[in-house]
Amino acid sequence: MARRFWFAGAALAAVFGIVAYLVLLQPSVADGQAMLLPTDPAPLVAVTGSGEHAFSIEIADNDAERSAGLMFRQHMASDHGMLFVFDETRPVGFWMKNTPMPLDLVFIGQDGRVKAVRRGEPFSEALIAPDGPVRFVLELKAGMAEKAGIKDGDVFRHPVIGAVQPGN
Repeated sequence: MARRFWFAGAALAAVFGIVAYLVLLQPSVADGQAMLLPTDPAPLVAVTGSGEHAFSIEIADNDAERSAGLMFRQHMASDHGMLFVFDETRPVGFWMKNTPMPLDLVFIGQDGRVKAVRRGEPFSEALIAPDGPVRFVLELKAGMAEKAGIKDGDVFRHPVIGAVQPGN
C-alpha cells in the first residue's frame, strides 16, 4: 500500500515538474520581460484633418495579450503602436503600471472613429478611460497622436476594424 502512495506521489511530482518547466520556458510579464507580438502586415491608417498617417502595429486580441500590453517595453519606434482589440464594444480602462514609456492612448469605436485621446504617465496606476464604450484602443509613443493630428472624430482604417459588423 505504501508503495502505491509513493508511486502516485512521484507521478504527481513529475507532472507538476514538467508543467512548471514548460511554463518557465515562456517569458512573461510576471518575470518583468516585455511581450513582443508580431507586427501586423497591414498598416493602421489614421485619416485626420492633416492627411493620412500610417502606423505599423502589433495586435493584442486576447486577454493575456491585452493584460500584458506594452508593460516593460523600453523602446518603440515613433510610427509603431499596439492595437488592443476587444470582442465587443464596452467600457474599458487602462493603467501604466510597469510601463516605462509615456504613451498616448487612442480610444476607438467599432466604426473606427476616435472617441478620445488620453495621455498615460509611466508607472502610474491611475485609470485611463474614455467617456463611453469602445471597441479598440491604440497605444502610441507619447506625442505621436498630436504630431499626426489625431483628434476625436477622426477615422482609423485597418482590416481588423473593417471586419467588425455594425451592432457587434
